[in-house]
Amino acid sequence: MSNTIEQISKVELGNGGPLVGVQGFGAMGISAAYGQTDDAAARDTLEATVEAGVTFIDTADMYGVGANEEFLAPFVAAHRDTITLATKFGIEYRADDPGYRAIRNDPGYVKKAVEASLRRLNVEVIDLYYMHRRDPAVPLAESVGAMAELVREGKVKHLGLSEVTGAELREAHAVHPITAVQSEWSVFSRDVEHSVVGAAAALGVAFVPYSPLGRGFLTGAFTDAGKDLSSSDFRQSLPRYTGDNAKANAALLAPLHKIAADHGATTAQIALAWVQHRAQAHGLTVVPIPGTRRRSRLLENAAATRIALSAEELALLEPIAGQVAGDRYADMSLTSAAREA
Repeated sequence: MSNTIEQISKVELGNGGPLVGVQGFGAMGISAAYGQTDDAAARDTLEATVEAGVTFIDTADMYGVGANEEFLAPFVAAHRDTITLATKFGIEYRADDPGYRAIRNDPGYVKKAVEASLRRLNVEVIDLYYMHRRDPAVPLAESVGAMAELVREGKVKHLGLSEVTGAELREAHAVHPITAVQSEWSVFSRDVEHSVVGAAAALGVAFVPYSPLGRGFLTGAFTDAGKDLSSSDFRQSLPRYTGDNAKANAALLAPLHKIAADHGATTAQIALAWVQHRAQAHGLTVVPIPGTRRRSRLLENAAATRIALSAEELALLEPIAGQVAGDRYADMSLTSAAREA
């Protein structure tokens, strides 16, 4: 039996963007949101990303209030020529004030934030720099203009946006080319198809779906965050994964279970295969970033890129999002959906 890991295929991340694995890796859970982490297991999982060809690594300055970037730094140093590194600014937390949160898009903060991320990551340049959330009080041209200045200074190679509408993406792209847009997109969450997916396809911007596994719910690993997860788990606060909503939504997984059984796969792999199929369905580059802290799950997720779903199987999955009970956040005000016309 061979121990060789089959690498996933590569794709250009948007027009003129870097060549990356067709599936990326979301590192947030290593340092934030989902309870305690075994550092040794997490580092082994990071090494597995490179082995599997998962070369697009996603973090943010808010994850663990900078701790995630610091944790990634040794891994980044060891594999700098192999990986494409993305981080984000825009959601400000303070380690000395746990209750503090602010959305910051002002040019002064952009410049301050990038310097802090460069220092924590111990790199000279960030491959893809996202505006994590949009503050409508700050003109988009000012925020993107400040980000563009970072490109001119050689501190950032490419620009990205997260949770923006189609109109906002077009406005930003007119100021400076946007390489990728990131938002939640899964079998359970399809509000991005209202406008930003079409805008990204028209502009040649790549789409990076976060939470493509519905924050783990689409794996079938839990059916009620309120009962199945620790009190420190972020998912306790998500309306669709607790109480009666969770019970109703668990029933929606039946088609996933059936298709998974037919393929000899897991429900997680079918959910990821569906997200990968969005590239064909909408005519744009799609690079989802599922996260995990376990090597076995990383390899399982990567294998999903080789699963092809039939038209009949896609049809079974099509109505699910419209039947989901509960919003994806308790407070939807910072999402693109809240600003759609």
